[in-house]
Amino acid sequence: MQIAYVTSQTPGETDRLLADIAAQLQAQGKSLAGIVKVSSYQSSFENGCDMKVRVLPEGPEIKITQNLGAGSAACRLDPAAIAEAVTRVETGSMDHSDLFMLNKFGPEEAAGRGFCNVIGRALEAGVPVLVGVGGASIAAFENFADGLAVPLADNEQAILDWVQALASKSQTRSSATTG
Repeated sequence: MQIAYVTSQTPGETDRLLADIAAQLQAQGKSLAGIVKVSSYQSSFENGCDMKVRVLPEGPEIKITQNLGAGSAACRLDPAAIAEAVTRVETGSMDHSDLFMLNKFGPEEAAGRGFCNVIGRALEAGVPVLVGVGGASIAAFENFADGLAVPLADNEQAILDWVQALASKSQTRSSATTG
């Protein structure tokens, strides 16, 4: 079982980093499952709390926040949109996936909902998992991962090195079983 997470102290950096990594891996021919934030989507709120995610490998894009009006300080996550994103990922195939990515282990996952079951399904299928975790959710994620998750530095090279190491291990196992 391979699970790693990345977190950044810079707001929005984890989302950007994971979206960039997904694009690079797909350009290299890697098969991905999960969701990443749509980096090109422009938030209509000053605090940036308005977003779309893209279901991997090829979409659709789903707006997962709702407009609560000017000045609202309430959580803007749209539970129905989150449920749609989860369903899209759940019903997608993880067969032959090289990596499952989740842009953020957030409040829904901390409460045992959201993408928790999908992460478990990926791990059971032997698909490595890479998760973005916000500072407020690190304790909940570590509890969820039961000490099995590897923390990665919040930089491209650290993540790509981890993915490459997984690919090397997989190739070694494949060679050993066919040789």
